[in-house]
Amino acid sequence: MGTITTEGLYTAPVADGSHTIAAMNQADETQSAKATVTVAAANSTQSSPGGSSPSGTGTGTATGTGTGKGTGTGTGTGGSTTPTQSTTNNATYQNIDEMGGWANCGACAGEGGRGPNVPYSLSQYASSPSMDGNAAHFWIGGRTPFADALWWKQLAPKPGATHFIYDLFFYYTNAGAVQALEFDGNQSVDGRKYIFGHQCNVAARQWDIWNTSGAYWVHTGIGCSAPPTYTWNHLVLEFERANGQTHFIAVTLNGQKSYFNRYGGSKAGGGNELNVAFQMDETSQAANYDVWLDKVNLTAF
Repeated sequence: MGTITTEGLYTAPVADGSHTIAAMNQADETQSAKATVTVAAANSTQSSPGGSSPSGTGTGTATGTGTGKGTGTGTGTGGSTTPTQSTTNNATYQNIDEMGGWANCGACAGEGGRGPNVPYSLSQYASSPSMDGNAAHFWIGGRTPFADALWWKQLAPKPGATHFIYDLFFYYTNAGAVQALEFDGNQSVDGRKYIFGHQCNVAARQWDIWNTSGAYWVHTGIGCSAPPTYTWNHLVLEFERANGQTHFIAVTLNGQKSYFNRYGGSKAGGGNELNVAFQMDETSQAANYDVWLDKVNLTAF
Protein backbone atom coordinates (compact mmCIF):
# COMPACT_ATOMS: atom_id res chain seq x y z
CA MET A 1 0.00 0.00 0.00
CA GLY A 2 1.12 3.56 -0.63
CA THR A 3 3.14 5.04 -3.49
CA ILE A 4 6.80 5.13 -4.50
CA THR A 5 8.18 7.83 -6.79
CA THR A 6 10.80 7.21 -9.48
CA GLU A 7 13.32 8.77 -7.07
CA GLY A 8 12.51 6.07 -4.51
CA LEU A 9 10.51 8.19 -2.04
CA TYR A 10 7.77 6.14 -0.36
CA THR A 11 4.57 7.76 0.94
CA ALA A 12 2.48 5.58 3.22
CA PRO A 13 -1.32 5.57 2.98
CA VAL A 14 -3.47 7.50 5.46
CA ALA A 15 -4.20 4.36 7.44
CA ASP A 16 -3.28 3.25 10.92
CA GLY A 17 -0.88 0.31 11.11
CA SER A 18 2.36 -1.10 9.73
CA HIS A 19 3.13 -1.31 6.03
CA THR A 20 5.90 -3.44 4.51
CA ILE A 21 7.73 -2.19 1.42
CA ALA A 22 9.61 -4.65 -0.76
CA ALA A 23 12.16 -3.45 -3.34
CA MET A 24 13.94 -5.46 -6.05
CA ASN A 25 16.80 -4.55 -8.35
CA GLN A 26 15.34 -4.91 -11.85
CA ALA A 27 18.79 -5.53 -13.27
CA ASP A 28 19.57 -8.25 -10.72
CA GLU A 29 16.57 -9.97 -9.12
CA THR A 30 18.81 -11.62 -6.54
CA GLN A 31 19.18 -8.20 -4.90
CA SER A 32 16.17 -7.19 -2.83
CA ALA A 33 15.25 -5.54 0.48
CA LYS A 34 12.30 -4.91 2.76
CA ALA A 35 11.38 -2.16 5.19
CA THR A 36 8.49 -1.64 7.60
CA VAL A 37 6.77 1.73 8.06
CA THR A 38 4.51 2.31 11.07
CA VAL A 39 1.91 5.07 10.60
CA ALA A 40 -0.26 6.73 13.22
CA ALA A 41 -3.50 7.60 11.45
CA ALA A 42 -6.08 10.19 12.33
CA ASN A 43 -8.43 9.28 15.19
CA SER A 44 -6.30 6.38 16.38
CA THR A 45 -5.88 6.36 20.16
CA GLN A 46 -2.97 4.96 22.13
CA SER A 47 -2.03 5.17 25.76
CA SER A 48 1.14 7.18 26.27
CA PRO A 49 3.94 6.12 28.63
CA GLY A 50 3.32 9.16 30.81
CA GLY A 51 6.59 10.66 29.67
CA SER A 52 7.82 14.22 29.61
CA SER A 53 6.96 16.83 27.01
CA PRO A 54 8.16 20.37 26.17
CA SER A 55 5.81 22.11 28.59
CA GLY A 56 3.77 19.48 30.38
CA THR A 57 3.17 15.80 30.95
CA GLY A 58 2.41 13.15 28.38
CA THR A 59 -0.07 11.27 30.48
CA GLY A 60 -3.44 9.97 29.42
CA THR A 61 -4.80 8.85 26.08
CA ALA A 62 -3.67 10.63 22.95
CA THR A 63 -4.66 10.92 19.32
CA GLY A 64 -2.05 10.80 16.55
CA THR A 65 -2.29 11.67 12.87
CA GLY A 66 -0.22 11.39 9.76
CA THR A 67 0.44 10.06 6.33
CA GLY A 68 4.02 9.21 7.15
CA LYS A 69 7.17 9.06 5.08
CA GLY A 70 9.74 6.32 4.90
CA THR A 71 12.39 4.77 2.73
CA GLY A 72 12.02 1.58 0.77
CA THR A 73 15.37 0.15 1.68
CA GLY A 74 16.38 -2.36 4.29
CA THR A 75 18.15 -5.63 4.91
CA GLY A 76 15.48 -7.81 6.40
CA THR A 77 12.24 -8.05 8.28
CA GLY A 78 13.82 -7.74 11.71
CA GLY A 79 11.88 -8.63 14.82
CA SER A 80 11.79 -8.68 18.57
CA THR A 81 15.06 -9.02 20.43
CA THR A 82 15.12 -11.03 23.65
CA PRO A 83 17.06 -9.31 26.44
CA THR A 84 20.12 -11.02 27.85
CA GLN A 85 19.53 -11.56 31.56
CA SER A 86 22.07 -12.48 34.22
CA THR A 87 20.00 -12.21 37.40
CA THR A 88 16.38 -11.47 38.30
CA ASN A 89 16.98 -7.73 38.55
CA ASN A 90 19.61 -7.35 35.82
CA ALA A 91 18.98 -7.19 32.09
CA THR A 92 20.52 -5.85 28.91
CA TYR A 93 18.03 -5.01 26.16
CA GLN A 94 19.93 -4.88 22.89
CA ASN A 95 18.97 -3.40 19.51
CA ILE A 96 15.71 -2.00 20.80
CA ASP A 97 15.41 -0.07 17.54
CA GLU A 98 14.88 -3.43 15.78
CA MET A 99 12.17 -4.67 18.15
CA GLY A 100 8.56 -4.72 17.06
CA GLY A 101 5.72 -3.12 18.97
CA TRP A 102 6.87 0.49 19.18
CA ALA A 103 3.96 2.71 20.29
CA ASN A 104 3.57 6.34 19.29
CA CYS A 105 1.51 9.51 19.54
CA GLY A 106 1.61 13.13 18.45
CA ALA A 107 -0.87 15.03 20.61
CA CYS A 108 0.26 13.45 23.88
CA ALA A 109 3.78 14.76 23.29
CA GLY A 110 2.63 18.39 23.39
CA GLU A 111 1.92 20.78 26.22
CA GLY A 112 -0.23 19.19 28.89
CA GLY A 113 -0.54 16.09 26.72
CA ARG A 114 -2.78 18.06 24.31
CA GLY A 115 -0.50 19.10 21.49
CA PRO A 116 -1.34 19.48 17.79
CA ASN A 117 -1.85 16.54 15.46
CA VAL A 118 0.82 16.35 12.76
CA PRO A 119 2.02 13.60 10.41
CA TYR A 120 4.89 11.47 11.63
CA SER A 121 6.23 7.98 11.00
CA LEU A 122 8.68 5.27 12.02
CA SER A 123 10.33 3.13 9.35
CA GLN A 124 12.43 0.28 10.76
CA TYR A 125 15.33 -1.73 9.28
CA ALA A 126 16.76 1.10 7.18
CA SER A 127 20.05 0.13 5.56
CA SER A 128 21.29 3.70 4.96
CA PRO A 129 22.21 5.61 6.95
CA SER A 130 22.86 2.80 9.39
CA MET A 131 25.62 1.37 11.55
CA ASP A 132 24.51 -2.26 11.51
CA GLY A 133 22.21 -2.31 8.47
CA ASN A 134 19.01 -2.02 10.52
CA ALA A 135 18.48 1.54 11.73
CA ALA A 136 15.14 3.02 12.79
CA HIS A 137 14.08 6.03 10.70
CA PHE A 138 11.87 8.60 12.47
CA TRP A 139 10.17 11.50 10.66
CA ILE A 140 7.94 14.41 11.70
CA GLY A 141 6.05 16.59 9.25
CA GLY A 142 3.21 19.05 9.01
CA ARG A 143 3.18 22.82 9.14
CA THR A 144 2.23 23.41 12.79
CA PRO A 145 4.80 25.38 14.83
CA PHE A 146 6.30 23.60 17.84
CA ALA A 147 4.72 20.24 16.96
CA ASP A 148 6.03 17.05 18.54
CA ALA A 149 6.01 13.30 17.97
CA LEU A 150 6.77 10.63 20.56
CA TRP A 151 7.65 6.94 20.24
CA TRP A 152 8.25 4.44 23.03
CA LYS A 153 9.00 0.75 23.40
CA GLN A 154 7.78 -1.26 26.38
CA LEU A 155 10.33 -3.73 27.77
CA ALA A 156 10.10 -6.61 30.21
CA PRO A 157 9.72 -4.96 33.64
CA LYS A 158 12.53 -5.24 36.16
CA PRO A 159 11.07 -3.91 39.44
CA GLY A 160 14.25 -4.74 41.31
CA ALA A 161 16.46 -2.74 38.96
CA THR A 162 17.33 0.74 40.17
CA HIS A 163 20.19 1.82 37.87
CA PHE A 164 20.00 2.29 34.09
CA ILE A 165 22.28 3.06 31.16
CA TYR A 166 20.57 4.19 27.94
CA ASP A 167 23.13 3.82 25.13
CA LEU A 168 22.38 4.69 21.49
CA PHE A 169 23.52 6.33 18.26
CA PHE A 170 21.56 8.99 16.37
CA TYR A 171 21.96 10.62 12.96
CA TYR A 172 20.17 13.63 11.50
CA THR A 173 20.65 16.12 8.67
CA ASN A 174 18.84 19.39 9.47
CA ALA A 175 19.93 21.04 12.70
CA GLY A 176 17.90 24.16 11.97
CA ALA A 177 14.63 22.24 12.10
CA VAL A 178 15.18 20.85 15.61
CA GLN A 179 13.74 22.50 18.70
CA ALA A 180 14.79 19.57 20.89
CA LEU A 181 15.61 15.88 20.74
CA GLU A 182 14.32 13.96 23.74
CA PHE A 183 15.57 10.63 25.09
CA ASP A 184 13.67 9.10 28.03
CA GLY A 185 13.51 6.11 30.29
CA ASN A 186 10.36 5.34 32.30
CA GLN A 187 9.87 2.95 35.19
CA SER A 188 6.80 2.24 37.33
CA VAL A 189 7.25 0.23 40.50
CA ASP A 190 5.67 0.02 43.97
CA GLY A 191 2.96 2.53 43.13
CA ARG A 192 5.38 5.22 41.91
CA LYS A 193 6.29 6.42 38.43
CA TYR A 194 9.81 7.61 37.60
CA ILE A 195 10.25 9.65 34.41
CA PHE A 196 13.88 9.97 33.39
CA GLY A 197 13.36 12.65 30.75
CA HIS A 198 16.40 14.14 29.02
CA GLN A 199 16.32 16.54 26.12
CA CYS A 200 19.04 18.12 24.07
CA ASN A 201 17.36 21.53 23.98
CA VAL A 202 18.94 22.84 20.79
CA ALA A 203 17.01 26.13 21.05
CA ALA A 204 18.38 26.77 24.56
CA ARG A 205 21.76 25.21 23.70
CA GLN A 206 21.80 22.96 26.76
CA TRP A 207 20.57 19.72 28.27
CA ASP A 208 17.29 19.75 30.19
CA ILE A 209 16.05 17.12 32.63
CA TRP A 210 12.46 16.41 33.64
CA ASN A 211 11.17 17.03 37.13
CA THR A 212 8.59 14.26 37.57
CA SER A 213 6.96 15.55 40.74
CA GLY A 214 6.59 19.11 39.46
CA ALA A 215 6.04 18.25 35.76
CA TYR A 216 8.47 20.76 34.25
CA TRP A 217 11.82 20.92 32.49
CA VAL A 218 14.96 22.05 34.31
CA HIS A 219 17.90 23.66 32.50
CA THR A 220 21.17 22.04 33.60
CA GLY A 221 23.70 24.44 32.12
CA ILE A 222 25.40 21.50 30.41
CA GLY A 223 25.88 22.49 26.79
CA CYS A 224 23.93 20.85 23.97
CA SER A 225 23.84 23.11 20.96
CA ALA A 226 23.05 21.31 17.72
CA PRO A 227 25.05 18.05 17.58
CA PRO A 228 26.97 17.37 14.35
CA THR A 229 24.85 16.53 11.30
CA TYR A 230 25.48 13.86 8.66
CA THR A 231 27.36 11.70 11.14
CA TRP A 232 26.53 9.22 13.88
CA ASN A 233 26.40 10.78 17.34
CA HIS A 234 26.96 8.44 20.30
CA LEU A 235 24.82 9.20 23.35
CA VAL A 236 25.03 7.51 26.77
CA LEU A 237 22.66 8.50 29.59
CA GLU A 238 23.08 7.22 33.15
CA PHE A 239 20.28 7.50 35.70
CA GLU A 240 18.79 5.72 38.71
CA ARG A 241 15.91 5.81 41.15
CA ALA A 242 17.10 6.52 44.67
CA ASN A 243 15.13 7.19 47.84
CA GLY A 244 11.88 7.51 45.93
CA GLN A 245 13.26 9.99 43.40
CA THR A 246 14.66 10.09 39.91
CA HIS A 247 18.40 10.72 40.01
CA PHE A 248 20.05 11.96 36.82
CA ILE A 249 23.69 10.95 36.97
CA ALA A 250 25.52 11.78 33.74
CA VAL A 251 25.41 12.31 29.99
CA THR A 252 28.14 11.38 27.52
CA LEU A 253 27.82 12.74 24.00
CA ASN A 254 30.48 11.76 21.47
CA GLY A 255 32.92 10.87 24.22
CA GLN A 256 32.47 14.03 26.31
CA LYS A 257 31.04 13.17 29.73
CA SER A 258 29.25 15.63 31.99
CA TYR A 259 27.62 14.99 35.37
CA PHE A 260 24.07 16.10 36.13
CA ASN A 261 23.87 14.84 39.73
CA ARG A 262 20.33 16.21 40.04
CA TYR A 263 17.10 14.80 41.44
CA GLY A 264 13.61 15.08 39.97
CA GLY A 265 11.19 13.41 42.37
CA SER A 266 8.51 10.90 41.30
CA LYS A 267 4.73 10.69 41.19
CA ALA A 268 1.97 8.25 42.00
CA GLY A 269 1.50 5.64 39.31
CA GLY A 270 0.24 2.08 39.29
CA GLY A 271 1.40 -0.88 37.31
CA ASN A 272 4.81 -2.34 36.70
CA GLU A 273 6.61 -1.14 33.59
CA LEU A 274 9.91 -0.28 31.99
CA ASN A 275 10.31 1.49 28.66
CA VAL A 276 12.52 3.76 26.60
CA ALA A 277 11.24 6.67 24.54
CA PHE A 278 12.34 9.09 21.83
CA GLN A 279 10.69 12.39 20.93
CA MET A 280 11.18 14.91 18.11
CA ASP A 281 10.20 18.57 18.56
CA GLU A 282 9.82 21.08 15.73
CA THR A 283 10.66 24.80 15.87
CA SER A 284 8.36 27.73 15.17
CA GLN A 285 9.22 27.29 11.47
CA ALA A 286 7.68 23.78 11.47
CA ALA A 287 10.28 22.41 9.07
CA ASN A 288 9.97 18.66 8.59
CA TYR A 289 13.00 16.58 9.52
CA ASP A 290 14.33 13.04 9.98
CA VAL A 291 16.31 11.25 12.68
CA TRP A 292 17.79 7.76 12.53
CA LEU A 293 18.51 5.70 15.68
CA ASP A 294 20.73 2.65 15.73
CA LYS A 295 22.26 0.26 18.27
CA VAL A 296 19.75 1.34 20.91
CA ASN A 297 20.49 -0.51 24.15
CA LEU A 298 19.30 -0.29 27.74
CA THR A 299 21.16 -1.88 30.66
CA ALA A 300 19.20 -2.28 33.90
CA PHE A 301 20.67 -3.46 37.19
